[in-house]
Amino acid sequence: MAAKSETVASDHVAAHPRAGQVRLLLVAIALAGLLVAPMFLYPIFLMKLLAFALFASAFNLLLGYTGLLSFGHATFFGGAAYFTAHAVKVWGWSPEAGILLGVAGAAVLGLVMGAIAIRRQGIYFAMITLALSQMFFFFCLQAPFTHGEDGIQSVPRGHLFGLIDLNRPMNMYYFVLAVFVIGLLIIRRFVNSPFGMILKSIRENEQRAISLGYSVQRYKLGAFVMSAALAGLAGGVKALIFQFATLTDVTWQMSGEVILMTLLGGIGTLLGPIVGAGLVVTLQNYLATSDVPVTIITGVVFMVCVLLFRRGLVGEFFATKIGKKLGFRAES
Repeated sequence: MAAKSETVASDHVAAHPRAGQVRLLLVAIALAGLLVAPMFLYPIFLMKLLAFALFASAFNLLLGYTGLLSFGHATFFGGAAYFTAHAVKVWGWSPEAGILLGVAGAAVLGLVMGAIAIRRQGIYFAMITLALSQMFFFFCLQAPFTHGEDGIQSVPRGHLFGLIDLNRPMNMYYFVLAVFVIGLLIIRRFVNSPFGMILKSIRENEQRAISLGYSVQRYKLGAFVMSAALAGLAGGVKALIFQFATLTDVTWQMSGEVILMTLLGGIGTLLGPIVGAGLVVTLQNYLATSDVPVTIITGVVFMVCVLLFRRGLVGEFFATKIGKKLGFRAES
């Protein structure tokens, strides 16, 4: 009994009195670094990293905070990319309107898929999302507006609010950065809201949440739709960054990729998916021209992280004494 008490006491580390100030300083340094990053790194690479970091963060909202593993999130990411690309190129919509259409379309897809999938739990839920995602993939393959295997190419970036020319790389980068920051703020507010607290209780003990009178199915569906909408935001931005939308965006491999990003960084943390996405995108970028297949290197990195960092890179850091002294939590 005494040994157990000593273990508990050793696990508890009091936060530093100025932990909040240190965290704010770290956030300010990170934002400053992102502001000057395009002066030192390729802007397209940075924009891709931000888009996939937002995608992984949206997925983590469902897996990390609700406990639902979806194998179909590429549907929302790729679907929004198609909706945005079609609206901007064919209908002549402004970029902000096209992205909003992509978000709305992803939310509707999330509502339909979620209403079907949340009726089951565990592996059954995951397999239903995978099956529905494959159905959407074949729809995109056959639908006239997606142009099949050719995809929607040469998508114009246009002018943001009719004033800012997004064809200039720096303008486009800061627009993507603004969308990324807004998306993270939405996720943080959602997670720390009463709704988010109920989602965590469902993740920890669903039966107890039901006994307390909460409509678990509605909360799960709400989280699913919110996650889908934010994934759609990332997909719409991605379509403007690369100026095309293709079947690659809606494949099951894309769903697996975002799961990998989230697990590498650490589920249930705001920073984890960002770190995981940065690691995967960086490996893809710098190993693209090498003789070694990127998938093999990524797989090796994943196995090492699973064996050595069971809670992900960020999750393990938060569990250290330094992380605890700085007051980092899952919501940090």
